Amino acid sequence: MKIIWLGHGSFRFEIEDQVVLVDPWLTGNPMMTEDQHAAAVAGATHILVTHAHFDHIADVVAISKDTGAPVSGMYELAQFLTAQGAVEGQAFNMGGTIAIGDAVTASMVPASHSSTADVGDTRRYMGSEAGFILRGARHTVYISGDTGIMADMDWIGDFYKPDIGILSAGGHFTMGMAEAAYAAKRYFNFKTVIPCHYRTMPMLEQSAKVLADGLPGVDVVEPEVLQAIEV
Repeated sequence: MKIIWLGHGSFRFEIEDQVVLVDPWLTGNPMMTEDQHAAAVAGATHILVTHAHFDHIADVVAISKDTGAPVSGMYELAQFLTAQGAVEGQAFNMGGTIAIGDAVTASMVPASHSSTADVGDTRRYMGSEAGFILRGARHTVYISGDTGIMADMDWIGDFYKPDIGILSAGGHFTMGMAEAAYAAKRYFNFKTVIPCHYRTMPMLEQSAKVLADGLPGVDVVEPEVLQAIEV
């Protein structure tokens, strides 16, 4: 499995014969230059969306049209994106699991955030915010999505037993590094942790040192854009 950060909360997963994009935000993403966009989405076979904020879905319809990758996520949000022209994937809900190809699955789990999108002059509710459990290539990855610490992490860790955690940890809009370290230590038994939703803007945390210091014995990897982390 290759895990490739696209900056902010956006990721590319190369698993078996699948290339799964999660919340791919390219246009206006301060971590991505325009000449990196094509490599970020090349060969995409599926798109997962965690919630409706612009820094997670702004490019989803265009990427789906360009690559042919279907879009799956929370029922209301997935249906909205399909209506906007995205290739239809699976509109599912909390606790549901979908197949992505023959060897990869994605299960939807709760997050604690919000999920709205501007449609014309109105701001619309797009269903609940979510995270995902992505399984394939002998790994189980917890993708927290934008979230604070929540008690649901207890059963998520106990039931799915993820060995890799991709945790929003920039603060202000999500957990900060200290909170992410606390959650990882209390609720999970990760072998590898990758922080995200940080470094993008001045208001967000710029270093994962606090996270790494809080998780002795865990491989905390600070990602670099388009540099594959192989697990």
